[in-house]
Amino acid sequence: MTAAPGPTVVFDLGEVLVPSSGLERALAAELGVDEPALRDAYWAHRLRHDLGEEPLRYWTAVFTALGMAPEPERMARAEALDVAHWSALPPASTLMIGELARMRVRLALLSNAPRGLAAAVRAASWSGPFDRLLFSADVGVAKPSADIYRRADHEFRTAPEQVVFFDDRDDNVRAARAHGWDAHVWRGAAAAMTTLRSRGIPRPARG
Repeated sequence: MTAAPGPTVVFDLGEVLVPSSGLERALAAELGVDEPALRDAYWAHRLRHDLGEEPLRYWTAVFTALGMAPEPERMARAEALDVAHWSALPPASTLMIGELARMRVRLALLSNAPRGLAAAVRAASWSGPFDRLLFSADVGVAKPSADIYRRADHEFRTAPEQVVFFDDRDDNVRAARAHGWDAHVWRGAAAAMTTLRSRGIPRPARG
């Protein structure tokens, strides 16, 4: 493998580039259930979905946990709402990615995400500046497994010391650091840009 030149900045998706705010409320309203109950059912079964489980099986488990009949049309609406939320970049992230792209910083995405969301992100115009996109459903492995960071280096064509990584979860950050990445808990776009500047990213132009 020929390593990519220079550093690569890797972002997580959920709760980093895209916050969850409003999603659980919207899903609860769509399904006519209480938000706390929706939250419990949604996250209790999410890992299998992120590892590649088909949406029908995931939403059947969620609906069953909520005491609801798994009606295909209602599950399809829930899936569409879920994918639409997580694949829509908010203004702060749009500005940050645009700035990094203009500075020709090499970007990659590493996310625990199901197949439908992965397809939506790949189709979204905002993902164009990203050189590589890797999702847990692609490989059947999720963060914080050490294997996903090794797979990411292979996919991104990076050596561990070339990567600066942002994730919202402490366990994912610790695992990335153990792998050799320069990993940071996400504190917002402004804090991320400060961290990158402290690492000399982008590199000063020569001449």
